[in-house]
Amino acid sequence: MANPALVAKLPPFTLLDEADLAFSPSDTTHVDVHPLRGLLNYGPYSKGSFGGYTPKVRIATVGPESAFRLRGELMMSLRNAHRPNDRTEYVPEYPGFERLFHVALESAPAEAHVKWPDRLDSLPGDGTLQEKLFQSMEAALRRLDMVRDTFDVVLVHFPDAWNGATRGKFFDAHDALKALGAKHNIPTQVLNDRAFTFTYKASLAWRLATALYVKAGGTPWKLAPLQGVPADTAYIGLAYALRGDQRDAHYVTCCSQVFDMDGGGMQFVAFEARDPVTDLAEARRNPFLSRDDMRAVLARSLALYQGRNGGNLPKRMVIHKTTAFKEGELAGAFDALSGVSEVECVEIGTSASWRGVWLIKSGRPKPPSWPSGYPVPRGVMVPRSGVSALVWVAGNAPEVSTKGDYYQGKKSIPKPLQLIRHAGRGPLEITAREALALTKMDWNNDALYDAVPVSIRYSQRLARTIANVPDLPRNVYPYRLFM
Repeated sequence: MANPALVAKLPPFTLLDEADLAFSPSDTTHVDVHPLRGLLNYGPYSKGSFGGYTPKVRIATVGPESAFRLRGELMMSLRNAHRPNDRTEYVPEYPGFERLFHVALESAPAEAHVKWPDRLDSLPGDGTLQEKLFQSMEAALRRLDMVRDTFDVVLVHFPDAWNGATRGKFFDAHDALKALGAKHNIPTQVLNDRAFTFTYKASLAWRLATALYVKAGGTPWKLAPLQGVPADTAYIGLAYALRGDQRDAHYVTCCSQVFDMDGGGMQFVAFEARDPVTDLAEARRNPFLSRDDMRAVLARSLALYQGRNGGNLPKRMVIHKTTAFKEGELAGAFDALSGVSEVECVEIGTSASWRGVWLIKSGRPKPPSWPSGYPVPRGVMVPRSGVSALVWVAGNAPEVSTKGDYYQGKKSIPKPLQLIRHAGRGPLEITAREALALTKMDWNNDALYDAVPVSIRYSQRLARTIANVPDLPRNVYPYRLFM
């Protein structure tokens, strides 16, 4: 006889509020849960200061000569209004760049436009096609660096016909371009052919315009104060990558600082681990740093925070990463942050096997409830223990819809993030609320949220870049150079 199934009961769930975004540093009423609606109604967060030193956003371009006109027409289209024809319950009408951001969008002078040959094999230089492409990117940015005062952002077009050379086992043109841009302090926006034929003009305009504004130095929105989150809280995201041949690999780690509790002040530390990887199999399963390396990278991060805050220490530091904290990492964190009153180390897992179904009243005696047509609400939190909880950052978000319910992506049953606190104290609801809010701080798209907090997403982006580009100097970089 088979054993009877064990009866299990989860703790009651909590529904966390959707985080407000702030669109003014001085007017606390300029808030909205919807990033695009907030921009439309209030303008960007930096509108009062940005136009004073950047009265217009000037765009330089690099790409094949035959598509020069198309690149110009695409930029011109951002000046115009566009009605949405996809996700109409979420995407508002795009009003045009100047009306939205309170600054003009213009083409840079002729000397800030680099025209490549149309054929990849016609690029100057020696070696393989990938080597010639890299040399051409490097030459283009060197040339643009000489006229740096004439532009703000560089639009770089890789045509689809070049796809065979833009990505390879040890080369990624996008990552190489970002690394070259970081060396010259030049923000870049990559385009492919799809941008010229994309049907949903309003969505394209929202995404591209916001990205250009941020890369030019603007701030579209920040987080409004979060309930229960102590003042002077700072966040650090750690991501790891294995560089080079996987059979003889060593670590690179990067640290992305979301310095302020409102999500501002993001800078990156590119840090290469000094201690060798002794167990490569374990490192692939759960990347980690030695105690000394963790102490070194966090000490540098803390020094950056103090440099931006008059030498003051944060009262609370929250460290995010996607894998478990080893004992040595925890010890290194407390070594480096001994002067910080509260240190919280949180593992944010993305591969939880849990799923949830939202039940609604049926209006009948039997069954009394049945599954909703939409997933669980975004913000559902289910504690699993005193240090662990499931948090659905993907889910139904009716507050941002003009038609009631709204599920971003509209595909599959969403899975939750799994939060595990390896160090720290206090209600898990605060830890979950912070993670949920930080999913709204990726300025590189027009979506309501990203799948993971920005502390994780941006550090992963830089870790991947510095793993693919071995000669990127260990340095501090603003986030906009890698978007």
